Amino acid sequence: MIQLKVNGVPRKFEGDPEMPLLWYLRDVLQLTGTKFGCAMGLCGACTIHVDGVAERSCLQPIGKSAGKAITTIEGLSEHGDHPLQVAWKEANVPQCGYCQGGQIMQAASLLKQHPKPSDEQIDAGMEGNICRCGTYQRIRKAIKSAAGVKA
Repeated sequence: MIQLKVNGVPRKFEGDPEMPLLWYLRDVLQLTGTKFGCAMGLCGACTIHVDGVAERSCLQPIGKSAGKAITTIEGLSEHGDHPLQVAWKEANVPQCGYCQGGQIMQAASLLKQHPKPSDEQIDAGMEGNICRCGTYQRIRKAIKSAAGVKA
């Protein structure tokens, strides 16, 4: 039996330890803010935090999540008022919205490492999170706003 914490709630899983964490989150727990994109860890739509660090849930077998704290976009803020979520709305970042959960989770991890990031740090920290709609300038603006950095 695999025990882990998801968004602060203790959970147990008795299935295949090789099942990607993404499927456990989406199909078992119904936390659908974490999206399926490429299944290769290349697009970032499935980004979550594992013990506070951004990870691609499509590549993470649930067995390797045993004893870990998992945070999804649903767990980032109970009321959707995390500074990044507020900045995302203010900057009107989402277009289609598909990648935004992963983008925000990656940005939250970035801001833990670099609370006042430069453009270069944002580019490096967000590399690998693809936005089909090309809202990268608005993403950068929202990250800077959430960090209190002048755009």
